[in-house]
Amino acid sequence: MVAGCPEIAAITTVKLPQVRVCEECVKTGDRWDQLRTCQTCGVTLCGDSSPNRHASRHARAANHPVIASAEPGERWLYCYIDEMFAEY
Repeated sequence: MVAGCPEIAAITTVKLPQVRVCEECVKTGDRWDQLRTCQTCGVTLCGDSSPNRHASRHARAANHPVIASAEPGERWLYCYIDEMFAEY
């Protein structure tokens, strides 16, 4: 998909959200803006425009580098390691 990003290149099937909620914000009763789905484990969490930034926290803590937008109409991946986007 993207030259120079082996993490995105390794994605053969994009994981889509099972539900459109931030699984961590639901647990704490917080709010979220945009949602992202981890391409390693499939968890859907809030993006960096949300107060808790659960998706990027998860990526660092779990060493899961690639997320996909879980927003309707958006079809992109992002790699935290290489700081690269790719459309799919």
